[in-house]
Amino acid sequence: MGMATTKSEFHVLAVDDSIIDRKLIERLLKTASYQVTTVDSGSKALEFLGFCEDVESNSNEPSTSPNNQQEVEVNLIITDYCMPEMTGYDLLKKIKESSSFRDIPVVIMSSENVPSRISRCLEEGAEEFFLKPVRLADVNKLKPHMMKTKNRDCQKAEEEVSSNEKIASLEIKSSEQTQAEDGNNNKRKATEAEEELSQDRTRRRYNGLTVI
Repeated sequence: MGMATTKSEFHVLAVDDSIIDRKLIERLLKTASYQVTTVDSGSKALEFLGFCEDVESNSNEPSTSPNNQQEVEVNLIITDYCMPEMTGYDLLKKIKESSSFRDIPVVIMSSENVPSRISRCLEEGAEEFFLKPVRLADVNKLKPHMMKTKNRDCQKAEEEVSSNEKIASLEIKSSEQTQAEDGNNNKRKATEAEEELSQDRTRRRYNGLTVI
């Protein structure tokens, strides 16, 4: 695994079993001022993401392992299509089936121009399909996809803050209402006590009178 650190706010995970292609895409991404992490297989990409499957439960729903979760946010995954064991298409499917990672944009690269393969990847959720050798012009197409995801994340964060503020406001109003009700109850009890005392005094005055 290789990681190139830059001041970019965007982090790209590049996956390719060919060291030559891997170095090429890393150089292009660094030229475009992206932070880059490179791995040589789909399984290592999933491992980096902290992605795992609960085999014992026989569930098809992927999950994340808190102990393996990467500390650096991944804003986009660019992967080769033809790789041993796990193809780029297989990696794409796993990412899009995950409730934790499905929002990460995925771009597929391939040296073979096969229309059915391209269509299948795009239908599965890939943002782009680049033919190798990848060029800087291709890499420049990545930013809008990452911006879209980042804007969506910011909107979710703002909605969460707004929701928390509404909950806090409702709790304050509820507390104020409870205090007001308690005050009214106390006033009512005091009034009832005064009325009972007044009635008792009246009864005692009448009881002291002699009726002729």
